[in-house]
Amino acid sequence: MNFLTLDLNLLRVFDAVMIEQNLTRAADKLAMTQPAVSNALKRLRHSLGDELLIRTAYGVKPTPRAETLWPAIRQALSSLESAIAPTSFDVSKTQITFRLAMADATAALWMPTLVRSVEKEATGVTMRMVPLTTREPRPMLMRGDIDIAVGFFPGVVAQLTGGQGAANSAIRHERLYSGHYVCVMRKDHPLANSTMTMDDYCNAKHLLVSFSGRAHGLVDEALAQMGRERRILLTVNQFFTGGRVVANSDLLTVLPHHLISATGMTDALIWKELPFKMPDVHIDMLWHERDGRNPAHQWLRQNLVNMTHSTLIPELEHHIELDT
Repeated sequence: MNFLTLDLNLLRVFDAVMIEQNLTRAADKLAMTQPAVSNALKRLRHSLGDELLIRTAYGVKPTPRAETLWPAIRQALSSLESAIAPTSFDVSKTQITFRLAMADATAALWMPTLVRSVEKEATGVTMRMVPLTTREPRPMLMRGDIDIAVGFFPGVVAQLTGGQGAANSAIRHERLYSGHYVCVMRKDHPLANSTMTMDDYCNAKHLLVSFSGRAHGLVDEALAQMGRERRILLTVNQFFTGGRVVANSDLLTVLPHHLISATGMTDALIWKELPFKMPDVHIDMLWHERDGRNPAHQWLRQNLVNMTHSTLIPELEHHIELDT
């Protein structure tokens, strides 16, 4: 291949298809027809001597050669875009709708502060909350169903930071907050006034907040490694519901400490440290590469980061000090 004779427009098509993983969506993004996109890819395949993208039932799958090329092409195109067409942005004049996916407890903590910011700075911004029923929000981001997902996505983030093909993923992420798990019960629970042992914990009945309804979570994985198990009497798919049930029963539940207040039952609940070690819980923000340089999207992401550090973290740490 002679680079001097390569049509660089073909790289824009390749980049769009790699981002979207779908020819139709890439064509819409580029304001081209799908046959034109297919023809551009055919010419690029011929120039590079590789299939690059293989059709699947759900779109296209990049070849190893495509995965190797894309990071350099993406970086080069982004640099050119910034140099040639810098974008000005006035948040006070923007008319835009954002779709955010969060669990109910996460939304209860983050949304009030975000709404205050929108009311003050961006009166033309509208937000729509989309139910988050899984810890795998990437399909929603890939399809464009949501703009941002905020929550605990351990499997996804592990793949994005160290898994195979992490550098070539179209999904981006940023850590917002890290907390820890605690055992939560009603204030007059039989275990409320004693030090909780492993036997106490395993012999009790439990509630699990499970988006999928599956009665097995991270706690159960940790117990299994120690040869222990617990009885999960009830699964619910909302933290608010879980808080109300625990406050009115002898069930125990495990929650991230920062989400206890989001149950709306803080006055009726107490928490204790677990009698075994659990990994920290990390709250991450995920978005799609297609929105990475969108100034309105950048404003929203920066707003979420700023309010986490200026408002939420100080409030959460203050509550922890009061509890201890």
